[in-house]
Amino acid sequence: MSEEGTILVVEDDDIARQNLQYILQKEGYDVTAAESGVKALQLLEKNEYDLVLTDLKMHQVDGMQVLGKVRENYPHTEVIMITAYATVDTAVEAMRHGAYHYIPKPYKVDLVRRLVKEALYKRKLYMENIKLKTELAEHKEKKRPLLIGSSEAMRQVIELIEHVAPTDSNVLIYGETGTGKELAAKTLHALSHRNNQKFLAVNCGAFSEELLVNELFGHEKEAFTGASTKKIGLIEAADQGTLFLDEIGEMPSNMQVMLLRVMEERELIRVGGTSTVPVNVRFIAATSRDLKRECEAGRFRLDLFYRLNVVNLYLPPLVERTEDIPLLINYFLDTKSKQMNKEVTEVEPEAMELLNNYSWPGNVRELENVIERAVVMTRTPTIQVKDLPPDILDLSVQTFRLKEDGPPSMEEQEISYIKWVLNQVGWNKTKAAEIMKIDR
Repeated sequence: MSEEGTILVVEDDDIARQNLQYILQKEGYDVTAAESGVKALQLLEKNEYDLVLTDLKMHQVDGMQVLGKVRENYPHTEVIMITAYATVDTAVEAMRHGAYHYIPKPYKVDLVRRLVKEALYKRKLYMENIKLKTELAEHKEKKRPLLIGSSEAMRQVIELIEHVAPTDSNVLIYGETGTGKELAAKTLHALSHRNNQKFLAVNCGAFSEELLVNELFGHEKEAFTGASTKKIGLIEAADQGTLFLDEIGEMPSNMQVMLLRVMEERELIRVGGTSTVPVNVRFIAATSRDLKRECEAGRFRLDLFYRLNVVNLYLPPLVERTEDIPLLINYFLDTKSKQMNKEVTEVEPEAMELLNNYSWPGNVRELENVIERAVVMTRTPTIQVKDLPPDILDLSVQTFRLKEDGPPSMEEQEISYIKWVLNQVGWNKTKAAEIMKIDR
């Protein structure tokens, strides 16, 4: 079975049927051909297809009857009608009964390719959305956070989390801002034996050194002016649970020494205190910096780095898992629509193409904000191009992204550009080669 999609072509004209079958097979689709509506109904009794491409006017069983059978047996299969100009009104009526679109005769090959691609894309998104909602319901039932992604990169992340979570090993999470590092940390906690205890988080870059010490270690009564009561710090409060240290690379040097001692001795001393307090905490840290380089530059302690980096978890940016973008869009579309009590259910193909081609420097967090804005702006159930922010509409602005090991090479940028051009022309390699003035 082809990964591109399975198609049933129903056409009683031999030459037209063979031409359609040839065109679609050349695009990589798995195509079954039926020479009549009767044969199509027989096939639909046994098989489900992603798309049915059917002639409208046929003897005995016409396209409308084929459409009815598809809707009865397979409500999520898309149907495209093929019709002569004289029967376009009938084809439009078929669309009211659930057909995706119609193709007038004589048809242009490019139109067939485009409509087939769009119909299959719509079905793919719909099926992924159903799967996503099922997974979301299961995660809610188990009180687990949901990491969204079916790409190979995200499958590796999820597999590593599931493997490491039951242990007590410390984990260091790398990734650009907005890739979901805290969500990964929450998932590690939820799948651990500590999941019935507290998960606490602190951003190490959000406090001055004095405030961070107080936040993490707490203080005794009268430890300093204004300390009228004893305060329990986050490390102590997370005893038996998990403490997430976000942006650990921002932690001041003196604090690094204090944290290292807690990790080695499993005890702490509150500010102004003299006695030790035993603690049993799993530490998960995250950073958008290269901590190895920070160690080499003397800005981060090597011994603390090794304590934290027992397991290394890399969260890829969206640009490295673009196949997850439609899935994330559907998820945010569903959640934001419910939050705002609006019936926004889909994204038009042109808007989806822009969202897929954008480089997402802010990653998942930026995508979430864009969808939220679009849900606010749209006045229809469908997000349109005009509902998107200006920086996405202006795709002439290209973003150069730093990777873990530095700036991208010229070869990598060239590959990125070739993929971008291919996306613009529907992956027509001949046309892309002509635009770029290179050999196919």
